[in-house]
Amino acid sequence: MAPVGLKDCKAWQDAGMTLSTTSNEACKLFDATLYQYVTWTNDKTMGGIEGCLKKMKDADPNFVMGHVICNGLELIGTGRSPFIDKEFEKELKVMSDLAKTQPLTERERIHVAALETFAKGNFPKTLDMWEQILQDHPLDLLALKLAHDSYFYLGQQTQMRDSVSRVLPYWTPRTPLSSYVKGMYSFGLLETNFYDQALKVANEALAVDPTDCWSVHTVAHVYEMKADLEGGLSFMKQTENNWKGADMIACHVYWHWALYFIEKGEYEAALTLYDEYIAPKCFASESMLDVVDNSSLLHRLQMEGVDVGKRWDKLVQVTKKRTDDHILIFNDLHFLMSSLGSKNREMTTRLLKSLKELSKCPGENYQHSLIRDLGLPLSQALVEFDSGNYDKVVELMCPVRYKILNIGGSDAQRDVFNQVLIRAAINSNTKSHHNLARSLLIERDVLRPNSPLTERLMRKASAVHTLT
Repeated sequence: MAPVGLKDCKAWQDAGMTLSTTSNEACKLFDATLYQYVTWTNDKTMGGIEGCLKKMKDADPNFVMGHVICNGLELIGTGRSPFIDKEFEKELKVMSDLAKTQPLTERERIHVAALETFAKGNFPKTLDMWEQILQDHPLDLLALKLAHDSYFYLGQQTQMRDSVSRVLPYWTPRTPLSSYVKGMYSFGLLETNFYDQALKVANEALAVDPTDCWSVHTVAHVYEMKADLEGGLSFMKQTENNWKGADMIACHVYWHWALYFIEKGEYEAALTLYDEYIAPKCFASESMLDVVDNSSLLHRLQMEGVDVGKRWDKLVQVTKKRTDDHILIFNDLHFLMSSLGSKNREMTTRLLKSLKELSKCPGENYQHSLIRDLGLPLSQALVEFDSGNYDKVVELMCPVRYKILNIGGSDAQRDVFNQVLIRAAINSNTKSHHNLARSLLIERDVLRPNSPLTERLMRKASAVHTLT
C-alpha cells in the first residue's frame, strides 16, 4: 500500500520532527526511504531504497538525517563492517563531520551519536539513545524500527516488545504506517510467548494492509511455535501473493514455509522451496538475513539425513567473503555451518582463528565481548558435531544452553542449536548424555505439542539406546 503523500519540510516540522534541510525533495525522499524500510519492500515506483537514497543526496548532499538513514540501513543490515570496509568508514565520517558544522535539533544529534556508537559495536548504549529519542518523540519511526531490529540482534525479546508497547498509543489509525507499528508489536508478543495475543494483533494489522509482511511473519511463527503445520501451510498458500513482492523479507517467509515441510518430514518439498525461491533470492541479494536462512535450512536438512548435494558449495562462495566481518556472532555461526557443509577447511580455520583473536581484546564491542564464553563454545560445538564427536558437543553446549538467547535472532532461528544439542546427546557414547537427550525431548514436547520432528527424534533416541 504505497503512501498517499510524502512529507516535505513543513510536514516533518508539523509532526514534531523537524529535519534540518531546506530541500522539500530531500525530506520527501527521506520519507520514501523510511517507508520502504518499514514495509521491507523496494518499491519500484519510488526507485527502490537505493534510488531514493541517491536522489536524496543529490537533492541535498549536506542533509545530515539523509546520511543517518543511509548509514543506519547499512549498519542494521549487518552486511558492511566499518572495521574492514574503509569506504563505509569514510561515509560514517562524512556524517559525523557534517553534524559538527550544522545547527541540528537535539533529536538529530542523538541520531548521529547513536550511529557512531553502533558502528563501534556498542549496541546496548546505542539502544539507550534510540529509546531516549522515543521518550520525547514516540512517532520517530526511524528510531523505533532501528531499535526493534537491534533488540532482535541482541536476543532481547522483552525489550523488543516493550519498546513498541510504550509508543503504541501515540500511533492512531490515522497515523501513516500505524498498522505496521502494530505488526512490530505483534512480533514482540510472539517472541515473549504471548502467541494468541500476537496472532490477534498481527491479524488486526493485516486487516488494514494484507501486504504487511512483518505481520505475516508473526503469523508464520505462531503456527510454527504451536506445531500447527497444516494451519501454517494453508496460511502460506493463501497469502503468498500478498507478501512475495516484499523482496527484503520474502526469502525469510519462504524459509518459514520450508520449515513446516522439514517438520513434517517432507524434505523434497523443502528442497523445492529452497531451489526455486530461497537460494535464488539469497544469491541475488546476498543480504545477511537471506544468507543465514540458506545456511540454517541446509544444516537442518543435513541433520535430518538429507543429501543436499552441491548446494553448500554455491553458498560458501557468498559466505567466505564475510569471514572477517564479525558483526554478529549469529552471522558467524551460520557462516561456519556453510564452511563445514562445503568441507572448506581453510575458511573454517580462518573463521575460528579470527574469532579467538577478537575475543582477547573486545573493547566496547558488545558482540565481540560474547565470543570467548559463547561464540567460541558454539563454534567449536558445530565443528565437533560435523566430525561426529558428540560427547564433546554436549560438553561444550550444555553450559551455555541458556545463554544462546544472547546471540540474537528469533526462537525459530535459534532452534537449530537446540536440535544440534539433542542430536548430539542422542548419539553420544555417554549414559548421562542419553538421559539428557530424554530430558530435552520431554521439554521440547511440552513446548511444542504434536511436533512430528520431536516424535522422530524420540523414536531415534529409543532406537539408538534404551532411555532410563
